[in-house]
Parts: sequence; structure tokens; C-alpha cells
Amino acid sequence: MFDIYKKQLLIAATLFLNSATLSATENHTYNLQQAIDHALTHNPNLQIMQDRIAQAETQLSIALSRFYPNIKTRLSYEHSTNPSRAFGMIIAQRRLNFSPSVDFNNPGGTDNYRPEVTASYSLFRGGQDYFQSKSAELGIEAATLEKKATRNQLTQAVSSTFYAYLAAIEADKISNRSIEAVENELKQSRIRYEAGSVLRSDVLSLEVQLAEAQDTKIQTLNAIELAKTGLQSLLGISTHELFKIDQSNDWLLPQANSPFDDLLNLAMAQRPEILTANKRIEIAQQQLNAARGAYLPKADAYVSYGSDSKNLDFSTNRDNVTAGIMVEMDIFSGFRDKHKVKKARHRLAIAEHSAKATQLNIENAVKSAHLKVLEALARVKVTSSSVIAAEEALRLVNEQRKAGTVTVTRYIEAEVARDKSHARNIAARFDALRAEAQLNQAVGN
Repeated sequence: MFDIYKKQLLIAATLFLNSATLSATENHTYNLQQAIDHALTHNPNLQIMQDRIAQAETQLSIALSRFYPNIKTRLSYEHSTNPSRAFGMIIAQRRLNFSPSVDFNNPGGTDNYRPEVTASYSLFRGGQDYFQSKSAELGIEAATLEKKATRNQLTQAVSSTFYAYLAAIEADKISNRSIEAVENELKQSRIRYEAGSVLRSDVLSLEVQLAEAQDTKIQTLNAIELAKTGLQSLLGISTHELFKIDQSNDWLLPQANSPFDDLLNLAMAQRPEILTANKRIEIAQQQLNAARGAYLPKADAYVSYGSDSKNLDFSTNRDNVTAGIMVEMDIFSGFRDKHKVKKARHRLAIAEHSAKATQLNIENAVKSAHLKVLEALARVKVTSSSVIAAEEALRLVNEQRKAGTVTVTRYIEAEVARDKSHARNIAARFDALRAEAQLNQAVGN
């Protein structure tokens, strides 16, 4: 009875583990859209871009802080035997005594403690604070656009790697079919060779063909693992986590209906990279304006409230307030301001050249992706016809071989031609899909 109970527990535990494993597997099976969504949520590069946006927002807060007053508290202590200094301390402490015993020329050591609160406010700094704040605002917009560009690049990379994985899966299926067909033929040929109806050379040819098919199998398996590893990296998934790809293959081929000029205009209007480059030009211009502001006068208002005493006792009978406005202007700073302006000009020139380079790169990317789509679609058309012809040729050769009118070598050639035509057709189809993903990224979709 106890043994039966243990068996029931074992069966129940096994069923539970199997169901848990199945559930985990189902939860980690991704189609293309799910893979893209997961990558856009968990890829570390996008998280870095989000942190850069937060960093740019913080930089704006720092720039805006210059428009607020600066308030400080401090406590100072001073000891002096200088008659004029000591006399000033005594007056500030409200301890001036005109008695004959007081020697103003020899007051002795005098102590002064001063707790105070000071506030200052920048009235004008040549527009530097304004231009720096505008530069910081543009920095947030540029960081946001850079994140969008990273999203586009990540989407394209996930799509291309996803298609590469599916292409490797399909190629592996062809290699399996080829191995199975050659193995069956080799088995029959060996029997016929033992019976004396097949030449030794035919058997050897089949063995060579089997080795080639097995070599192809090794390559396809490696391609599958490489594509899977690359996809896991893009999705931010560890290699130790459960991960499966939805292998359903009902992909629609892209349509190449849009002319190149329309695609290029669309890219120039919405590619985040070109928009970011233009923002960088505006930022550099604002920084140049800020550097020029150093040549203008600066005005600050200030106020100080405190108390002077010979000890740390605070009394409103000894408090005092000082307020004023200070205007200053640099006459000579060792050419520092001049070089800052020169540096800002070079930064602006770099931004303008970078924008031009970005424009050229986008033009090249759109043109290349558009040509790849057209090429892949043309290859699909050709290879589809090739598959039909290769299948028919293999069928005819197989019938002729059964009738004994062709050699094994001719059959092998037809078999290889059929497999290669299927492989080329699969490669062309997935190349078209990858080219479509590249074109979408090139135009900023």
C-alpha cells in the first residue's frame, strides 16, 4: 500500500514539473513583435539612453539654479592687535568707550565673532545664464532624439537577427532532409554493391555526399546558436534563461513601391539622427553666445545680516545690515575669454560638419537598403523558379534511375541542385525581410 502511495506521489510530482516546464517554455516563446517589445524594455543600451535624458534634465536644473538667489550662513572669528582693525571691531561690537584710560593707539589683542546670513543675486552676466539654460533645454531634446534613434537601431537589429535565426532553422531542415536522403540511398547502394549491381565508385560518391551534408548540418547548427545568442543579448536575456523563438514562417515579402527620392525625403524629415545633429548645432550656437557674454559687464546684488561681538553671544543690540550692488567687467583675463569664444566656434563648426556627415550617411543607408530590397525581391523571383525546376529535375532523374538509365552520380547531382535551390530561395526570402527592416530603420520608421 505504501509503495502504491509513493508511486502516486511520484507521478503527481512528475506531472507538476512537466506542466511547470511547459508553462515556463510557453512564457518564454517570442514572436517577432514580442521580441522587439522585450528588447525595447530590457535592453541595457536603451536604459543608458534614458539615464542620459535624466542627466540632461538635471543639467537644465543646474542651469536654471543661476536665476535664484544664493543664500549662505557663516561664522567668522578674527583676532587683531592692529589699532585701526581693533578699533573697527570695538565700534562694530558697540563697545566704544571714550574714557581717559582707553588707549586707542594700543588697544591690545581684540577678538571678534561674527555670525551672519548673506544673500546674493546675479542681476546680469552678459546673457550667459540665459544661453546656458537654452543650451540645456536643447540638450534634453537631443538626448530624447538619441534614445529614439537607439530604439530604431535596436528594432532593426532584433528583426534582422530574428530573421537570421529563422533562416538558419530552415537551412537546418534542408540539411536534415539531405542527410536522410543520402543515408537511405547509401544504405541501398551498399546492398547493391554487395550484390554486384553497383560500382564501388558510386558508394564512395554517396559517402562523400553524406560527409558534405553532415558538414552543412554542423554549420547550420552553429548558425542557429550564434543567432540565438545574439538575439538573447539584444533582448537583455541571460544565456541561462529559458528562451524560445516562434518558428512559424508565414512572413509576407516586402513591397518595393516607393521610389528612392520619396524614401530619402521621408528619412530627412523624420530620422532622429539628422534631427539630433541639427539640435547639436543649436546647442553649439547657444554655447557660443554664452562665451561671448563674458565680454559684457556683470552686476550682482547682495545683502548681509550679522552681529559682531567679543564672544559667541548674539544680541540684536549689536546686529547690522549691509546691502549693495556690485558691477564689474573683465579688462584682461590672460586671453581666457578669447580662447573660450574660439573653442565655442570650433564646437559649432564640428556640429555643422557632423550634421553634413550624418546627412550623407543617411542618404547612403537609404540607398543601400532600397537596393538590397530590390535585389532580394529579384532573387526571390529567380530562386522560386529555380526551386520548381530543380524539384521537377529531381523527379525525372529519380524515375530514370529506377529504370536504370542514369547513374547514382547523376542522381546525387540532381539532389544537390534541389537542396541548393531551396537554400538560395530561403536565403533570398529572409534577405528581403532583413533588407526591409534595414530600410525601415534607414527612413526612421
